[in-house]
Amino acid sequence: MASTSPTSSISGSSPNPSQLKIRVATSADLLALTEVLADSFHSREGFLGWAYPILRLGIYEDLRNRLTASSDYYVCLVAVTANSARPQVPNSPLTTDVLVGTVEMGLRSVSISPRESPNSWITSRTRQFPYLSNLAVHPQYRRLGVAQQLLSRCELIASQWGYSQLYLHVLENNKPAKRLYFKAGYRLAEIDRGWNSWLFGQPKRLFMRKTLRT
Repeated sequence: MASTSPTSSISGSSPNPSQLKIRVATSADLLALTEVLADSFHSREGFLGWAYPILRLGIYEDLRNRLTASSDYYVCLVAVTANSARPQVPNSPLTTDVLVGTVEMGLRSVSISPRESPNSWITSRTRQFPYLSNLAVHPQYRRLGVAQQLLSRCELIASQWGYSQLYLHVLENNKPAKRLYFKAGYRLAEIDRGWNSWLFGQPKRLFMRKTLRT
C-alpha cells in the first residue's frame, strides 16, 4: 500500500511558476509557523482575546513535538517567498524565507462503510489514508493560489507514499474553505454529527475525500 520513501527528501519549487516555493518545514520555521496558525484559527480581539497567548503557546508546543518526532508518513509543508513587500508577514530569524502558508499531512485511520468494502458481510472496517490538517495561509497572502499549491504538493507526496486518496475535515459554515476544497476536487464522504452540533448548535464537520489520479 505504501512506499518507504522518507518525507525529508521532498522539497523544490512550487508547482506553478512563481516566486513562491513549497518545502518541508524545519525547526527554524517554528516561530513563524506558530504565528500563521494562531492568526488563522484564533482571534486576538473580543472576549476571548485574553486566551490568545495561551492558545499560541499550545500551538507552538504541539507543533514542536510533531516536527521533532520521526515518522516517514508525516510531513509539514510551508509556502515561502524570498522577500515580501507586505508588512507583518512572519519570517524566521535564521532564514531569509518569508513564511506565508502551511499544511500538515499524516496517516489516520479512516472508517470504511459497508458499500465501499469488497466484503459485503463486513459491517465496517478501517484503513489508513493520508489526512490533511492545519491548512493556513497568512491573511495578506490569501486568494493568491498559496493554498492550492500546498494542496497540490500534498497530493504528490501522498502518491509517492503509495496512496490514491486524501481525506480532510472542514466545518460546514466555513464557506471559503469549502469552495477551495470543492474546486480542488474534494467531495463529501460523510457528515460528522457529534454531540456539540446537537446540544450546542455548533457547526457540523464535513468529512471530505479526494481520489487522486494514477
